[in-house]
Amino acid sequence: MCRLYLFCLVALALITPQSLFAGFDEGVVAYKNGDFQTALREFRQAAEHGDAHAQNILGFFYYHGTGVTRDYAEALRWYKEAADQGVAEAQFALGTMYENEMGVKKDYGAAEQWYKKAADQGLGSAQNNLGFMYKKGVVGKKNYAEAVRWLKKAADQGVSYAQYNLGIMYCDGEGVKQDFAQAISWYRKAAGQGHAGAQYNLGFMYENGLGVTKDIEEARRWYRKAADQGYRMSDRKLDRNGR
Repeated sequence: MCRLYLFCLVALALITPQSLFAGFDEGVVAYKNGDFQTALREFRQAAEHGDAHAQNILGFFYYHGTGVTRDYAEALRWYKEAADQGVAEAQFALGTMYENEMGVKKDYGAAEQWYKKAADQGLGSAQNNLGFMYKKGVVGKKNYAEAVRWLKKAADQGVSYAQYNLGIMYCDGEGVKQDFAQAISWYRKAAGQGHAGAQYNLGFMYENGLGVTKDIEEARRWYRKAADQGYRMSDRKLDRNGR
């Protein structure tokens, strides 16, 4: 997963004129060849010359320990360089680090600010996290209207976690009128992408006839999908309803 994500970062950087600094192309070649040490050296050269995408990739290396000892402080430093130049992925990474106290003191206010910068650029993962923060009220009072607004933006981009969270809000009537049919629709989108929580919730909706005709067999089918991913609550449901 980390290697795939890094490949996406590299591919994104290749189509921007900012990625023409010395060392970047060499870093790409080394990365594709699995030579992370050389890639690290070359990306560092480009990053030190101000290449925002190389700085973001360097942050990724240190965040995940790819070709280098994991070092959240170094990751934070390079992500900050890239984020200040407007790289949305780096802004999102900073939000994650501030929210989860990784290399920096936990600061929900800072996390919100960085997520907002990335979300405003259309990054779905940042929109989801920002919406979830408003839903939980970790930066003040709960703001369901803002939560729904940002989750909807992310869900429309296919972010499964946002689809799942939006389904919960429709199911519970948080920031929207309670609508089981809408909840089912969003759960189904997330479940189709393999989100275990959404699969479990779909099972629950079918078991109890919420927004759909009660169907125990269909409920078992979704519980089984979630259980196959290690979702323990589904195991209990399957035992109760028969496997």
